[in-house]
Amino acid sequence: ACFEAKPMVLLIGQYSVGKTSFINYLLGRGFAGSRVGPEMTTDRFVAVMYGDAEKTTPGNALTSQPDTPFHSLKKYGTNFLNRLQAGGPPSPILK
Repeated sequence: ACFEAKPMVLLIGQYSVGKTSFINYLLGRGFAGSRVGPEMTTDRFVAVMYGDAEKTTPGNALTSQPDTPFHSLKKYGTNFLNRLQAGGPPSPILK
């Protein structure tokens, strides 16, 4: 089979179990908007995608960009979009 879309991986779990640390390990670095600590630190949904420069994109802008697979998330409304963001580190593993 031939797939044209890039794969997506969803990490979910209780707070402080290592989701962000795992992503940082795979990237070999941290990414914009990530925080690691013993208490609840990430209180949003974060899409980590390759970027030419380090950047953070808020949810409403992310769902408005035709080059991302997230347009259909607009239907969940402003409350959801306020808790959605994308981090775009220039990490080769994300290409």
